[in-house]
Amino acid sequence: PSIDQVRELVARESGLAVAVTTRADGTAQTSVVNAGVLAHPLSGEPVLGFAVRGRRKKLTNLRARPRMTLVVRSGWDWIAVEGDAELVGPEDALDGFDPAGLLQLLREIYAAAVGGSADDWVGMDQQMTEEHHSAVLVRPARIYSNPPA
Repeated sequence: PSIDQVRELVARESGLAVAVTTRADGTAQTSVVNAGVLAHPLSGEPVLGFAVRGRRKKLTNLRARPRMTLVVRSGWDWIAVEGDAELVGPEDALDGFDPAGLLQLLREIYAAAVGGSADDWVGMDQQMTEEHHSAVLVRPARIYSNPPA
């Protein structure tokens, strides 16, 4: 599978994906997120991104152990994306990224996951600021799936 196939599958389910991070004891921590394929804000390469409210276990886990997996599915079709995550947020600076661009990046993530344009998500800016949202950007190192039917 390719990142383009991930993008196609994301569009079928409003970007719903299972995010898997690793706890300190080595066990998996999972949650459901809205994820989408977008251009990395610095390199332009395609990444899978999602937003996280501040003070969530996902952020704690990713700060300590940035390797993660996202699984996107629609019906019985699924694609897993494994890779290293970069965090961009109020408590997580990304070298070379202007923190003033965080809200725009979060809007781009929502647009990639749920649809529309980044301008459609402007109304969420206050909520994302109050809740200390961070962006998680996953560079695909491995993409795999179930065999086609």
